Amino acid sequence: MPPPTADLATTWAYLEEGVDHIMTKLHTGVSYSKYMSLYTVSYNYCTSSKMHGAGEQTGLGHRTGANLMGSDLYNNLIRYFVAHLKNLRAQSDALQDEALLRYYAAEWDRYTTGANYINRLFTYLNRHWVKRERDEGRKGVYPVYTLALVQWKSNFFLHVQSKHQKLAGAILRLIERQRNGETIDQGLVKKVVDSFVSLGLDEGDINKVSFEVYKEHFEAPFIDATEKYYRQESEAFLAENSVADYLKKAEERLREEEDRVERYLNTNTRKALVSKCEAVLIREHSELMWESFQNLLDYDKDEDLQRMYALLARIPEGLEPLRKKFEEHVKRAGLSAVSKLVGEDGSGADTLDPKAYVDALLEVHQKNSETVTRSFRGEAGFVASLDKACREFVNRNAATGTSTTKSPELLAKHADALLRKTNKMAEEEDLEGALNKVMVLFKYIDDKDVFQTYYTTKLSKRLIHGVSASDEAEASMISKLKEACGFEYTNKLQRMFTDMSLSKDLTDQFKERMQQNHDDMDITFSIMVLGTNFWPLNPPANDFVIPADILPTYERFQKYYQQKHSGRKLTWLWNYSKNELRTNYLNQKYILMTSSWQMAVLLQYNNNDTLSLDELVSATAISKDILKQVLAVLVKAKILINEEAEQYDLNPSMSLDTWLRQVANRLPGFKSKKIRINLNTPIKAEQKAETTDVLKIVDEDRKYVIQATIVRIMKARKTMKNQQLIQEVISQITQRFTPKIADIKKAIDHLLEKEYIERVEGTRDTFAYVA
Repeated sequence: MPPPTADLATTWAYLEEGVDHIMTKLHTGVSYSKYMSLYTVSYNYCTSSKMHGAGEQTGLGHRTGANLMGSDLYNNLIRYFVAHLKNLRAQSDALQDEALLRYYAAEWDRYTTGANYINRLFTYLNRHWVKRERDEGRKGVYPVYTLALVQWKSNFFLHVQSKHQKLAGAILRLIERQRNGETIDQGLVKKVVDSFVSLGLDEGDINKVSFEVYKEHFEAPFIDATEKYYRQESEAFLAENSVADYLKKAEERLREEEDRVERYLNTNTRKALVSKCEAVLIREHSELMWESFQNLLDYDKDEDLQRMYALLARIPEGLEPLRKKFEEHVKRAGLSAVSKLVGEDGSGADTLDPKAYVDALLEVHQKNSETVTRSFRGEAGFVASLDKACREFVNRNAATGTSTTKSPELLAKHADALLRKTNKMAEEEDLEGALNKVMVLFKYIDDKDVFQTYYTTKLSKRLIHGVSASDEAEASMISKLKEACGFEYTNKLQRMFTDMSLSKDLTDQFKERMQQNHDDMDITFSIMVLGTNFWPLNPPANDFVIPADILPTYERFQKYYQQKHSGRKLTWLWNYSKNELRTNYLNQKYILMTSSWQMAVLLQYNNNDTLSLDELVSATAISKDILKQVLAVLVKAKILINEEAEQYDLNPSMSLDTWLRQVANRLPGFKSKKIRINLNTPIKAEQKAETTDVLKIVDEDRKYVIQATIVRIMKARKTMKNQQLIQEVISQITQRFTPKIADIKKAIDHLLEKEYIERVEGTRDTFAYVA
């Protein structure tokens, strides 16, 4: 070990022998005492204030004093690394491919390990001299370990790479072999690739990782090679295989490349690599995928649809053509399902069963909704396509023709059937599920106000006739409608239930009063007092003579109600009332359930055996047209006999004399297996009137809704141009129904006339709100 005062030549000779041992023979070991003596010599030299061999300094200019102590050692280290690497370079020239990579990796390991030890030997040099040099702006001076890497890059790495990218080329050929199915040494590839990253140097901050070398010498050629490889492979594969098979192949290849990054590439490569693979494997063949999409839909190829979705979702605009095709597919399926129901010529549209219609629409929706969830992961764009297609075929199909009111009508009728006692659904859960399905279609109905009016009409009849399946089911449906459309939409429906509850209390109170004051009352009587504004019920169009049998009860209730609520007017809805009559003229006693018209007719036979049509018209005041339909029902039920034109006889009991007379005349007597006989079936005039009334109510309501919306908008905006106002009205009302522009213009004219709004002076198309 040289003394602290030894000159440069002596000091370096000792240090070089130690450095070379560490760099080339480290596997044989270095004793602790040897290592410490090397460290001490380096330290002594750097801290010596005496100048040594100033004339020998090279590379860092002529400087004096202690500054030169570091530069002496630094320059000698550079010369050592250059000579050492020149030897490695010579040995590598004859090597190719995997042999070159193994040599490179082994030498890299040995070199960087040795350089680490040497870096620690020269800790004092790094800490003081190198730091001071760098602080003074000399960026070409590096800590010893970084210096070793800089020398490796310029004296070995670039030399090997300069020969047709020999090093990177060897890695790429190895990766290609792996892509072709061969097993390769992934650890070897990782070691070499990692060295590319280590060789990157950020001159501004040497502690910061730089990917410059990695990107230039490996990533760029790797991405190019990947593009070329997959372009050739994908074109060749598609030439011999189906698109469905290609989807599997592309999915597999993308997964492999993701895995490759994890195993031996730098994670920064992932984005560029995946992006390139997506461009070559997906974007370049996207049109072929779009074309085969319909076929996969037609044959319900769920797995292939999932793959296609997952692949095309990776590229911009990859899914949009699929969404459009899916929308058309769903629309076709919906229109086809309805066409099958009504027949090719549409002849079945008038007699269409609401349940069959709703079930057909729901089946199409459910099947395609499952496809969206399962194959397209519930993606918002496909949900929107499904909704758009469903809205189209639910509102416009072979059953609806040009009418926009048919679908809401059929849906309301189906809901009515579900909520009736006659519905055969065993469990409440089944009924709840069926109502939820009604709401699925309700969401797509354009004219929700038409549904509302039909539903209100049907609900009123369920409540009046007491045929609701349950109050819970009714409340559940109203709650669903309220959630979908808001409080205003269901306000009337809820008020109807309130009226029913109040009517029950009123009936009980009236009966109690009658028992106190009139013990001669032998008629069982219940009343429903219904608010005109909430119930879609019309009073009878014709006069009605109240039968004498019920007249006392009628008059007593009128008087009782006026005392209880003075100022209120009762309008009696005989056309909705129902009655039960007991037969006393037959051997078997029957209960006849009748309408008010039927009751009025049958009560005439308490005093007559036979009556003409004109006599019945005179006795009841029912119009001849309606009376004929009422009598037809009674004749069909064999309560009355119509042997002569416009002459109606009571069908007598089956006594022996009667039986003999009827056998002679070949007429059957009245007989029924049931004790309670329902005669109260809707007559044609009533059925037709319901549809007409509903549409009339809808038209009236729409006028008011449009007018109210215009006033509300104008009150907020004060002034507005005609076109803007129309657009704003449409956007606000569309949730409820689709308004016609002609109706909006009529409403504007009406409001101008009524002076709610006015034209702004000097303009033709601008309106102002009149406060």
